[in-house]
Amino acid sequence: MSKRRVVITGLGIISPLGNDVAETWENIRNGKSGIGLISHFDTSAFSVRIGGSIKNFDPARYITPKDIKKMDPFIHYGMAAGSQAIEDSGLEVNEKNAHRVGVAVGSGIGGLPGIEKGTQLYLEGGPRKLSPFFVPSNIINMISGNLSIKYGAKGPNFAIVTACATGTHNIGDAARLIEYGDADVMIAGGAEMATSPTGLGGFAAARALSTRNDDPEGASRPWDRDRDGFVLSDGAGVIVLEEYEYARKRGARIYAELIGYGMSGDAYHMTAPSEDGDGAARCMENALHNASINPDQ
Repeated sequence: MSKRRVVITGLGIISPLGNDVAETWENIRNGKSGIGLISHFDTSAFSVRIGGSIKNFDPARYITPKDIKKMDPFIHYGMAAGSQAIEDSGLEVNEKNAHRVGVAVGSGIGGLPGIEKGTQLYLEGGPRKLSPFFVPSNIINMISGNLSIKYGAKGPNFAIVTACATGTHNIGDAARLIEYGDADVMIAGGAEMATSPTGLGGFAAARALSTRNDDPEGASRPWDRDRDGFVLSDGAGVIVLEEYEYARKRGARIYAELIGYGMSGDAYHMTAPSEDGDGAARCMENALHNASINPDQ
């Protein structure tokens, strides 16, 4: 079976640098940093007090007030980025195409703030204090579920969880569904709200985070000789993927074509990559193979 071409037609983002694509891109071009001291909870007892928090975000632009209360912030971010991407693409979901439009938006951690709040309510007042929405407001697949309900998308609906690779993994597998004919359109990406007490505390305990509390803007330096960890941040990124002919026929603006995607595991360590780069190399080789191109091209 020959593969179908996959293109990107819509973009959406909620980030520490901005609450849409235009604002985020403008701040990137101006060399601004979204990293600073975390202020939405008391971090004085933590070894790490910096992160990438979302600022001036209003979920009511994308979600009804009633539904906002039923969702953890990571779902708010995913819904916002997904809504932006769909609007940007000009896609209209209707009875004719709904069963060919799917959603794949995941999260590496999910609703930590909601779980923390629910646990505290349980400890203070017992099980009767737990909300009937406790589970659906915090589980990872509910960005995909809520986006499908909002827009009527009745195609494949799932959420892959692979830690920091979650967003890319959802986009790649969504593209493959289009390549092999299981969908014509996929709304795909990832979202996170990890700067909570247990999120920050857990990563800090694992000594995975930078402790440059006195230099937040210079803390994220992955290729630097003096790097000391990554910086925990929040936000969401979602794109709309379409089969090329489908997008062309409806006159969609095409940003790019996704021609190759690869996966691998190095069976080495829970967090550190293999020192010889074997896993990363095979991942790139698999992407080139999927794209049917040679490295010298």
